[in-house]
Amino acid sequence: MPRQLIPASEAARALGISLDTLRRWDRQGRIRTERDSANRRVVSARELERIRGRPEPHDLSARNRFAGVVRSVRIEGLLAQVELETTARARVVAVITREAAEELGLEAGQPATALVKATSVMVER
Repeated sequence: MPRQLIPASEAARALGISLDTLRRWDRQGRIRTERDSANRRVVSARELERIRGRPEPHDLSARNRFAGVVRSVRIEGLLAQVELETTARARVVAVITREAAEELGLEAGQPATALVKATSVMVER
């Protein structure tokens, strides 16, 4: 059975990161890529699974989850504004406590998930 190889742009989309981030991760050794016959980056399905990890059980009942990448964290006083770019090509902005942002260790470029329940947006990592 041939190995399934996924173009880098599709792999980046599946991981909720930009293609530039995937290239940077490749240079840093955080993800293993290969080259196809046209010398383009491809990612094996197994490597994609390794990076994504197994879905973890969640303690919250929220059903609306938007996985993505933190684009910015602005902390001012007691609050932190976290901007996520989701894999669904949407942008979610949440205002959370500074303590929560620091506990989660949120920084630009990290994967995170926005949970939407009623009128509240929560962030998990």
